[in-house]
Amino acid sequence: MNNYVTEAINLKSYNLNDADKIIVMYSKENGLIKGVAKGIKKPKSKLGARMDLLVANSLQLLKGRSMDTIIQAQTVNHFRKTREDMDKLMLSSYVSEVVMNFGEGSEGASEEIYELLYKALNRIANASEKKDALIAAIKFQLKILLVMGFCVELDTCLCCREQVLDEDMYFSSTMGGIVCKECNEHLGVKLKMHHKIRDFLQAMLQFDFDYESDYDRKATEKVCQVCFDLLDEYIKTHTNKKQKSVKLIREMAV
Repeated sequence: MNNYVTEAINLKSYNLNDADKIIVMYSKENGLIKGVAKGIKKPKSKLGARMDLLVANSLQLLKGRSMDTIIQAQTVNHFRKTREDMDKLMLSSYVSEVVMNFGEGSEGASEEIYELLYKALNRIANASEKKDALIAAIKFQLKILLVMGFCVELDTCLCCREQVLDEDMYFSSTMGGIVCKECNEHLGVKLKMHHKIRDFLQAMLQFDFDYESDYDRKATEKVCQVCFDLLDEYIKTHTNKKQKSVKLIREMAV
């Protein structure tokens, strides 16, 4: 009666003792959970590579007083191609960090967040080039912000509430979106945004991970990197946490 089954993606692990590890996972039903993987460090462990980071499993766990124990694991997706490319690995690590930082108290939206994380990891793993992997990460950023109640305002000025059309504008992470040129004369927001960048972000928010729009096809890696960095700054502002993998991603982009 104390056993339960769930799908979960491994996000983090740390040693418990000489033989066991604690695995931090994001589950479809219960959000962030921790489970003890007993004997995982032994060569003949039944859990083995299933407990590697960035692996999706169907799990059976035993409820414990302080922590649950992982009894069985069946791999759903190991996102193998991610481990063959450093850019993919860094972007996959990034989206998992975002889920870790947003995850506390997200149980009510756990299924939606799990699906977003799974789709992002799968799309990044199968990307044919870095641009496509960045697009998957950008879609993830925008969609998880929407789910968590921090949706970016990309249509109307946050000051005068007028719709901003084909003109340059400014973007404020603190305010939560765009500001028109007229209002910014007294606000002094420094980050200028071209309307085509805004249009690209709107499309990424609207379309699913697997839908390739004209925006996906025409975007350059440079544009995608700019958008990724902008949204990362926005996420950092609203979680008060920096994603450690971002530093490595930026170093690799130089």
